[in-house]
Amino acid sequence: MIRGVRGATTVEEDKPELIYNEITRLVLQIVEENNIQPEDIASVLISTTPDITSAFPAKAVRSIEGWQYVPTMCTHEMSVPGALPLCIRVLMHVNTQVHQKDIQHIYLNNAVSLRPDLVK
Repeated sequence: MIRGVRGATTVEEDKPELIYNEITRLVLQIVEENNIQPEDIASVLISTTPDITSAFPAKAVRSIEGWQYVPTMCTHEMSVPGALPLCIRVLMHVNTQVHQKDIQHIYLNNAVSLRPDLVK
């Protein structure tokens, strides 16, 4: 069974080191909370709001030890008035037997406002 695991975070500024740190923190928390191994991941789609242009978040994900073969891709979110700025979102497709209601979706920093119903 393939399940989608969602997460999001924000950065204070559009700077590569902040983007790399936050996406790494988010992805590692997603896999820890859901007991996911890199071999279980079919793919990772990462989107950023249009105000993030200084770095590819997928580069940081591929540099995590054991993740060099995990397919990752970056894209931009739609530019919607009033949307949360400087936001990085993740959709991870994972092979798992965990029921959909038991998946732990992770929202960090200002992104907790996106899905307050899922924040622990």
